Order: sequence, then C-alpha cells, then structure tokens
Amino acid sequence: MFRAVLHQSVATLLVSGLAWLWVGQHGALSAGLGGAVIVIPNLLFALRLWATVRSGKVSVGGVFVGEFIKVAATLALLVIVAGAYRDLHWLALLAGMFVALKANLFVILTKA
Repeated sequence: MFRAVLHQSVATLLVSGLAWLWVGQHGALSAGLGGAVIVIPNLLFALRLWATVRSGKVSVGGVFVGEFIKVAATLALLVIVAGAYRDLHWLALLAGMFVALKANLFVILTKA
C-alpha cells in the first residue's frame, strides 16, 4: 500500500515539473496540489490499514469506513484548494489528480 503512495508521489512530482515547463510556476503548484489532493488521503488510508493489520482487528466494515473517509477527505481537500488558491490553473490541477490516480496503472503497464 505504501508503494502505491510512493508511485503517486513520484508521478505528482513529474507532472509538476512538466507543468512548470509548460505553464509556469502557477501551473506547477496547481499540478502539485492536484496530486496532493489524491496522495494525502491515500497515505492516511494506508496508515490506517497498516495500523489495523498490526492490531489484528481487520474488518470489512472498517475498510469501507476508511474508504469513505478517504473519499470525503479528497473532496474536502479539493474544495479547500479551489477556494484558497486564487491563481489556480485548473488544467494543471486536473492533470496532477489524473496522473496521481493512474500512477499505479502506469507502473503495471510499464512492467508488463
């Protein structure tokens, strides 16, 4: 699970660098924030799963609750970023989110 978060983080850094070259500083920050909107809740979910497995009290309901919290946190972070950053470049933000979401698929496809 932590490897998936690492792949998402690296992909976010790459797309931020590309956005810097293509759009500039605001685009790079927007892409980074878009990736962070995905990576941060996934990291918290991975930590929660890791702690649950270590305690030995794994349940399907607990996983569903964690997933619900992850989705709610993602939406909340997106609303916060959209409201707080006035120079937001929406295309770069969406690119950062998309690449972070699909980072693990890219890793699987490159290894196949």
